[in-house]
Amino acid sequence: MASSALAQLSPATNPLPGSPITLQTSIDVVGEIANFVIVAGVTIAVIFIIWGGIRYMAARGNDTEAANARKMILNGLIGAMVVLGVGVLLSTVEYIRDFFTSGTP
Repeated sequence: MASSALAQLSPATNPLPGSPITLQTSIDVVGEIANFVIVAGVTIAVIFIIWGGIRYMAARGNDTEAANARKMILNGLIGAMVVLGVGVLLSTVEYIRDFFTSGTP
């Protein structure tokens, strides 16, 4: 009786609709997420730079406030350089991967 119940199952059918996830699909999704994070990081860095400039102008000769504003501007610039450096690194890795997989970029 157990064998007749198992005969009802067909292993060739795909119970889940849609297409399978491939390695290329995963790479594309990670690339899109990385691009979003890079754009968001640069946007936040620019906001820090602008806010630091506003604080610097509003310091009105207060050396402590001016020093804090300069530090904020410097941190924004460093953050932007780090995020853009990661973007350049990811772009370079993608270029090299495309070169070796297809022969031409």
